[in-house]
Amino acid sequence: MKIYGYGHQSINDTDIQAVIDVLNSDYLTCGPKVAEFEKAICEYTGAKYCVSVNSATSGLHIAMLAAGVDVGDEVITSPMTFLSSANCARFVGADVKFADICSDTACIDSEEIKKHLTDKTKAVVPVHFAGQSCDMETIYKIAKGRNLTVIEDAAHAIGSDYKDTKVGSCRYSDMTVFSFHPVKTITTCEGGAVTTNDEGLYKKLCSFRSHGMYKEGDMKNDWRYEMRDLGYNYRMTDVQAALGVSQLRRLDQFKQRRREIVDYYNRNLGLPHLIEKDFSNACFHLYPILVGNRRDFYFTAREKGLRLQVHYIPVHTQPYYQARGYKEGDYPVAENFYNHCISLPLYPDLTDEDLKEIVKRIKEIV
Repeated sequence: MKIYGYGHQSINDTDIQAVIDVLNSDYLTCGPKVAEFEKAICEYTGAKYCVSVNSATSGLHIAMLAAGVDVGDEVITSPMTFLSSANCARFVGADVKFADICSDTACIDSEEIKKHLTDKTKAVVPVHFAGQSCDMETIYKIAKGRNLTVIEDAAHAIGSDYKDTKVGSCRYSDMTVFSFHPVKTITTCEGGAVTTNDEGLYKKLCSFRSHGMYKEGDMKNDWRYEMRDLGYNYRMTDVQAALGVSQLRRLDQFKQRRREIVDYYNRNLGLPHLIEKDFSNACFHLYPILVGNRRDFYFTAREKGLRLQVHYIPVHTQPYYQARGYKEGDYPVAENFYNHCISLPLYPDLTDEDLKEIVKRIKEIV
């Protein structure tokens, strides 16, 4: 019996050769491939600047630092996300405020954001759940009306479009953070990137990524550098960047196949699932369905060779956040979604025969 996971990288011979070429080169890190990858992301998204990092979590962290979020500030994000979307605020000593989600998309509800704005709010982190963009124009207007920084958590959404722009263009945000973990649409093994159109933010991001160092003016041409901030070693290697450059060339192909798979599930399963909004053309990262008894479904699926996943345990129900005053019942839409959601296999190397088999096994469960 063939085993199917919910996600899997797609690596071809061209990807492998790109990595081998770097291993045979003079630069394994801090070399030309990193710059090439960053330029390629800018060309794809339309953003002016890109800073590659060793993970999306690191990207969210330096975005907080670049935005000047500090102790006593508040950051609003979604409870239906991975831990990093909230933890990045705690990394810099800020408090997290959650805003509930829309039931049909699992993306943050802009009306709920309004309810949690205070004089201490410094930034908003909308999460593009499953690859579909949040309603960024609306969120951006809310945020800019109060001079707030908007940081898109687009860990799921490289390749997605919002209205007439690419996610990552930062038309409706100050910064956008991507993830290149192996289950994401493109991979650099581990890795991430931050895009922005603000040169000042770009310089800060570069500094915080690399120990708080600056090399400007005459310093560019000799050994000197200045540490002006307390930074981190969040750099991406040339080996990772080479893989990223190669993968990025196939991004549109990956997107097409992912959308074909989503369409197949929609037509052949008839199970409750998330809805794509008119403003969206998503490069879907996940395909969550909603089931009655999720626990029974999960373990029965494992017996049938389907290694499915739950996305996500609401962040506010984690012990760390409950110790800070949050409790179950605070965000009922997110909690209800969690109680019923389970993500089906979605990755470009799935064949049509694979999809038929997956649907067959799922229909034997429901």
